Amino acid sequence: MIRKASVVVLMLICLGISAHGQQAPLDKANALFNAGAYSEAIKTYRNGDFVLLLPKESRGEVFFKTAEAYRLIGQYRQAEIYYEKAQEKGYKAPEFFLNYAKVLLINESYEKALSNFEEYKKLKPNSPAVSIGIQSVELAQKLKKNPTSYVVDPLPFINGKTNDFSPAIIPNDPKKLFFSSSRVASTGISTHSATGEEFSDIFVCELDNRDKWVDPKPVAGINSDVEEATCTFNQDGSEIYFSRARIAKRKQMGCEIYVAKMEGTRYGNPILIPIAADSVIVTHPSLSADGKTLYFASNLSGGMGGLDIWKVTRDSDKGEWGKPQNLGAEINTAGNEAFPYIHPDGTLYFASNGRPGMGGYDIFISKQQGSSYVVENMGYPINSSSDDFGITFLPGKETGYFTSRRPGGKGEDDVYMFHLPPIAINIAGAIVDSKNKKPLEGSIVKMLGNDGSTVNTQTGGDGTFKFMMKPNTDYIVIATKKGYLNGKYKVNTFDVKGSKEYLPTIEVTSYEKPIEVPNIFYDFDKWNLKPESTAALDLLIETLNDNPSIIIEMGSHTDSRGGLEYNYKLSQNRAQAAVDYLIEKGIPTERLRAKGYASSAPKVVDEQLAKQYPFLAVGMVLNDQNIAKLDSDEKKDVAHQLNRRTEFKVISTTYIAKE
Repeated sequence: MIRKASVVVLMLICLGISAHGQQAPLDKANALFNAGAYSEAIKTYRNGDFVLLLPKESRGEVFFKTAEAYRLIGQYRQAEIYYEKAQEKGYKAPEFFLNYAKVLLINESYEKALSNFEEYKKLKPNSPAVSIGIQSVELAQKLKKNPTSYVVDPLPFINGKTNDFSPAIIPNDPKKLFFSSSRVASTGISTHSATGEEFSDIFVCELDNRDKWVDPKPVAGINSDVEEATCTFNQDGSEIYFSRARIAKRKQMGCEIYVAKMEGTRYGNPILIPIAADSVIVTHPSLSADGKTLYFASNLSGGMGGLDIWKVTRDSDKGEWGKPQNLGAEINTAGNEAFPYIHPDGTLYFASNGRPGMGGYDIFISKQQGSSYVVENMGYPINSSSDDFGITFLPGKETGYFTSRRPGGKGEDDVYMFHLPPIAINIAGAIVDSKNKKPLEGSIVKMLGNDGSTVNTQTGGDGTFKFMMKPNTDYIVIATKKGYLNGKYKVNTFDVKGSKEYLPTIEVTSYEKPIEVPNIFYDFDKWNLKPESTAALDLLIETLNDNPSIIIEMGSHTDSRGGLEYNYKLSQNRAQAAVDYLIEKGIPTERLRAKGYASSAPKVVDEQLAKQYPFLAVGMVLNDQNIAKLDSDEKKDVAHQLNRRTEFKVISTTYIAKE
């Protein structure tokens, strides 16, 4: 391939075929289709009145082949129309459902795509292609809902109404942008029978002194009357490697890779790099930074599928190239892998239609780990529902160019620029009272990172704070205010892929009044802690550790039923049981007091309790006199239950741990 409309076209762009004969219209159209002259086949299928005279089944096949021709030259909307026509005529060959589903996926008709993949699965249950297709329907929607942080923009100074693709730069001279194009200005003397466009050439445009792009012009010395495309350079641009198609009438010829050296202000005569026979496709070169490895796409025998990613190596940047090596099943699939790009850091990028993706060709990133590769989809918006391929990066930046056939372009294949904005990770929270949820002015907020960083601030009237954060860091945010227990919030930024702002509300609790410890349970008439009480006490241990200077009193309360002296003993023992548990877990004895209150300190109803129990009024003291006024035994039981509680109160904030 030299140019990308699909890999089938990609292969046939490397063929020189003449399919014109004195045949009947249908035979002629089929011959054009079988020869890969899709553009001419479409004209014959569509413009011939003979189609109307065909039987219904034959018309269905004609519509199917018309759809296939449109699909293979990348005109997916037109392809969908003709698949529908074929379906209306009852065409049901297995490949119809598979290829129709692929086009529907590209056109983002996900439900219909899934339905047709399922139909194909009934006919070919063991096909790997249908499994990939079904996964792609789910993945495409997931990736679009969860975009990466890349920003993508078209390049209007390059893109025209024809195919513009395969951007490339000279590493040491990134102000020159090279690309391939089938625009009228190309030097090819023929029109391609597959796409109906001019043969492509390699063009260059440059930034002038005002950083404005000048009009593109053909690269001198390498373009010819056949197809040239998809180039790569050594570091200083003194050598250019590119693809060229061999054309011969009625004879299948392949694509080959050539190299040309700079001679003065232009490149000299291109020299063939002898990688394979001239009938084999060897295309899409990408040269490593040290000049010792050349990656390319090829249908060489011994591969995994249609086109695979291969490489050849040499001992020095002037040496002879060795034998082709396939990159193996970790990179290549039963589908097609093409347009490799080897980043200076060793990361390999390539396009594939043999993996789950968004539709058509997606760009994948593969990083070598030891002797194996880990491959990931680059996600949306680098990838789209249509074909995306031919990526390249500017030196030392997360910025570059790639090709896409996505909707909204100026032509067919268009060149786009991408960049990754600096990641901004912030935390913008608020400190509030845990009871009334009101913001707390004058709170001191400190953020500690596991990288040793410490920042702090004081909240204003709205109780808010804001800090900047770093990627791949653990943080703890601590809020302090006089008269309140410390509050904290833990967060890490290890999985953050793009800019993000955390918005926590940190509640802190006043210790002006005793604080109830919920879910402390004892057996009836006993003071042994039930096992389910430990969770609440473990939270209290965390509070004590977060507030290392406080000394607390654990208070246990009973209701008024039973003897007063007995209840004092019971409540004292229960309070002591809670304290003993805290000591057992490592809290110093000096920080703890135990006191049994029996029924001497009845519960006072606050706003929260009043909302939960509307029959209780705010400020109501749940003593015997007020409980007796309640109008049902059920309400009285609730009041007694509220009196049975365990609380702690802060009695000092001056504890200093012993060294």
